[in-house]
Amino acid sequence: VFLARLGLNSTYVTALPDHEIGQAAVDALRSHGVDTSRILRRGRRVGIYFTEAGASQRSAKVIYDREGSAVSQTQSGSFDWPDILKGAAWFHCSGITPALSDGAAAATAEAVRSAKRTGATVSLDLNYRKKLWSGEKARAVLTPLLQDVDIVFGNEEDAAEIFGISAPGSDAAAGRLDVDGYRQVAQEMRRRFNLNKVVLTLRESRSASVNAWSGCLFDGKEFLHSRTYEIQLVDRIGGGDALSAAFIFAALSGRDDRAALEFAAAASCLKQTIPGDFNLASREEIEALAAGPGSGRVQR
Repeated sequence: VFLARLGLNSTYVTALPDHEIGQAAVDALRSHGVDTSRILRRGRRVGIYFTEAGASQRSAKVIYDREGSAVSQTQSGSFDWPDILKGAAWFHCSGITPALSDGAAAATAEAVRSAKRTGATVSLDLNYRKKLWSGEKARAVLTPLLQDVDIVFGNEEDAAEIFGISAPGSDAAAGRLDVDGYRQVAQEMRRRFNLNKVVLTLRESRSASVNAWSGCLFDGKEFLHSRTYEIQLVDRIGGGDALSAAFIFAALSGRDDRAALEFAAAASCLKQTIPGDFNLASREEIEALAAGPGSGRVQR
């Protein structure tokens, strides 16, 4: 949605039931300019999750209800990837999808291989969710998949939970992150999986209401760390997705890594002040935050 709102041709590939709830999901995507022509209409359920917003010292909670969803019933051969990927410059997928079922994992791997063959840039957001699968299963599925991935996105816990690559001097649960430790994480991720770039989001949880947020990047030569934002959270869900989308937009627009990372960090900061899954911030708002003090003063 965010890429479409920024003016790029954005196609979402998934499976949704051919009934009113499935159509509501399709309509929501279409309303923001997303191409939904590649969505398979099949199955009976739309996967959902329930979230309880946290506040102060009370943590947010998420419960998933994804079993039997239409996309979890897909498998290798469900999608005509060579046709879908014609002319695509970039293919992005989430580590949540292969967590849903073995069939969905096979479909994801097929998509990544096909995208790599077409010459598109391939990115993966690790998006580890321990309530969906174990770290051992995630490692077994994602390790071979990463052979065809160019850029990995992740957060301060993904590399540790899946691959056992931890940041020295950091305790994510306590909100203490050592940026130099994440330099080592990014370096090891890139070395181990022969990646072009590793982009990590760093969330320092002061409480469920206040987080410090930034991003870092390693391309094999230079380690970059973005400006850090202190956020009074409205809705933290979608912050990582917003960063990935903004980085993709900036990279496709020809910005260098530093400019792309700063644009992405500002975009994800603004997303977390907006309720719902979609980042509705404008490009102008993001550019202003990335370049300015971020004081939140009224614009008159």
